[in-house]
Amino acid sequence: MIANVMPPSVFFEQLRKDHPHLPFIINEDALSPNAPHIKDMKRYNLHYILGVKPGDHKFLFGFVKDAVQDGRAIEFAIEDKDDPDIIHRFCILNEVSLNKSNQEVVVNFIEYWQYSKKTNKVSYHNTWVTDFTLTKENAHIIMRGGRARWKIENETFNTLKNQGYNFGHNYGLGEKHLAAVFTMLMMLAFLVDQIQQLCCALFRSVWKKLGSKSSLWESIRSYFKCFLVKSMEAIFMALLYGIRTQPLEQLIDTYDTS
Repeated sequence: MIANVMPPSVFFEQLRKDHPHLPFIINEDALSPNAPHIKDMKRYNLHYILGVKPGDHKFLFGFVKDAVQDGRAIEFAIEDKDDPDIIHRFCILNEVSLNKSNQEVVVNFIEYWQYSKKTNKVSYHNTWVTDFTLTKENAHIIMRGGRARWKIENETFNTLKNQGYNFGHNYGLGEKHLAAVFTMLMMLAFLVDQIQQLCCALFRSVWKKLGSKSSLWESIRSYFKCFLVKSMEAIFMALLYGIRTQPLEQLIDTYDTS
């Protein structure tokens, strides 16, 4: 979350010292699948699901293309259990070299399409590599794992960046600790808000009424600035049901311009 704090290999080493037996799955975007990084994950017994793109891994995708043409890849489709309009299509291939320079680094490849019967179009498409051996039985689970990263991106980092928390990449930079302290305080506030979002019906009602979290935070700040309040509950109740307004009264009846 805080950029440039430590290299991944150092983080993995510390992670395993802190949690020597806990199973982990590293879920990362298409910038991550390189040979040293994958070797580090293997060294520290970490599973992974990593996005890959054709432009960055031409050797890998070329090998998969040849395997599909030769019938060595497994291609299949399944209907969604909850929505019969959705068809999940897969192409899986195990034990593929990551790239030409590191052919000893072997990964398992999965390509996925989400297809709509109604529109006759592909609504989602992505590709990943993983260390899990891929089968028809587990491909859907691995795909869900790969897609879960976007839920984190959208509901965590996008929220922190664009919905009133003002989180920026520069919060992890510099030689001093102020930015890191700001980040920790921001994450604590975010944690409290997430708990309220999960557990507090009043919070959810106010959020729904105001339409966005940024509007909610701005309204809360304005009440803090203008009123003496006893609790956050009082602010939420006021935002939900409104307040009694009255004419503006000044504290003094003269204004000294001297």
